[in-house]
Amino acid sequence: MMIQRRTVLGGFAGLGASTLGAMSAPAWAQPAPKKLAPKLRIVIPAMSRTALDEAGRALGDALVGQGLTDEIEYENKEGGGGTTGLAWYVQKYNADPNTFFMGDSNLLGSLALQKSPVDLTKVKPVARLISDYPVVAVAAASPIKTINELVERLRANAKQTPMAIGAVGGADHVFAGLLGKAAGSRPEDVVYMPFVRNFELVDAVMGGKAVAGVSGYGTFSQELASGKLRAIGVSSKKATYGVRSVREQGLDVDITNWRAAFTGQGVPAARQAEMVEAVKASLAYELWKKTLKQAYWEQSWLSGPDLANFIDFDTKTTQLVVQLLKLKA
Repeated sequence: MMIQRRTVLGGFAGLGASTLGAMSAPAWAQPAPKKLAPKLRIVIPAMSRTALDEAGRALGDALVGQGLTDEIEYENKEGGGGTTGLAWYVQKYNADPNTFFMGDSNLLGSLALQKSPVDLTKVKPVARLISDYPVVAVAAASPIKTINELVERLRANAKQTPMAIGAVGGADHVFAGLLGKAAGSRPEDVVYMPFVRNFELVDAVMGGKAVAGVSGYGTFSQELASGKLRAIGVSSKKATYGVRSVREQGLDVDITNWRAAFTGQGVPAARQAEMVEAVKASLAYELWKKTLKQAYWEQSWLSGPDLANFIDFDTKTTQLVVQLLKLKA
């Protein structure tokens, strides 16, 4: 979750609103960086066909497409909301100069919930690549038309207003929790229904098991286009995807879900710099740009000390939000 969370925390921690690491497109390196290695590896701490997996594989395709490697090996290490894969990477690839690790804001939530001894201080950030915004969707037949009507229902009976979410502790979970807080509901009364697979989350909303669903726009895009679902709010600061932001509807909340590439602590700084330049160059690949458009992601390049500071602040913010909302694994 990008630190639009400064604004989120302002309501209950006194933090001022500002944006750390504003999104901007990278300036492409000239001349093109050299090939990193004939073969690279990307460790993805999630199952296949999840958003993080798709982002990691899109990065791999781009690295190959731009001639920065000949082949990519992918390792999916799911479990513990990403903490299992992170521990695996740190143990096995800490000093491997040819292996990337994919991480995201959802992993921060899992680390905060589980108080894992292996966290993102055990790896080095290479680059933040993309971001997107959680969207709140309801079934087309739902009487709920606006985000405020959902908040009113949560206020009236939170226990009978289950919300379907993606990763436990992730951007979806936090955003849903903040909606419950806006309603004045007790944290323990807010009901979350987590789903690993996007289609299961969508089915829960369409089938009436959940009153609303919270996930990235891409999760709901087909059903929104067909009219089977209706989007009632998005977590961005202003309207996005043609959906009004919850901020524009009177709720002082905005959250962003980010995804980034990392390397091992044992990888020399010179090699880390080469990895940064290679990743930067790979984002000029046309298929990468096409993937972003199809997935409804925004490119949000950030690297170097700014990225390290961003992740450090977001880690601390996530820990505080998880504690204040009393989120549980």
